[in-house]
Amino acid sequence: MENIKNFLEKYGFGVCNFIGEKIGVRASRVRLYFIYLTFVTMGSPIFIYLFTAFWLNIFKYFREDKNEMIA
Repeated sequence: MENIKNFLEKYGFGVCNFIGEKIGVRASRVRLYFIYLTFVTMGSPIFIYLFTAFWLNIFKYFREDKNEMIA
């Protein structure tokens, strides 16, 4: 079980970490709220999570591209 947790934290999208840093809460607490909200609302936070992951990936791509242009 620990291997699965480490794998997901290493290769995850980083959405919970991003949200946690923005609002000043631990990422584990944000993950827990995502899980609770997913069960309560029949899965709609999954779409919010994937949408946020998509935008974080786009922003990361632009930051890397900008750094390559400078160097």
